Amino acid sequence: MIISLPIEDRPRSHVFYQEALGLTPVGELDEEGIPEPLQFALADDVRLMLIPTDGFGWVLGDQPAAQRGQSECILTVTVDNEAAVDAQTAKAIAAGAVQVTAPTRKPWAYLATFTDPDGHLWMVTTTD
Repeated sequence: MIISLPIEDRPRSHVFYQEALGLTPVGELDEEGIPEPLQFALADDVRLMLIPTDGFGWVLGDQPAAQRGQSECILTVTVDNEAAVDAQTAKAIAAGAVQVTAPTRKPWAYLATFTDPDGHLWMVTTTD
């Protein structure tokens, strides 16, 4: 399975996803030292592919992409405890994420949300 997201800046996204989420890029490197296509392993059979906006558009055809600030999905990272939510959120913000909701306790979990440099919404949550 591949989850694809549009991005504006390959080098910026390459650094952000490593620093903010600790993801490992996969694939053959181009002349800039960035995998082409830019992908990160999420699990053994799941990858996140980041596609420049102009290349993303040809796949959509007449279907418009969501405008910046509109979230059609939430990408979620699950961690073991509240301290890990706090740490992951702080790490993402230090790498350039914009905090949407501060870490908080909800009836179903402890969580926080932020957007990546391209405006995609991420949630960090506990397993409880």
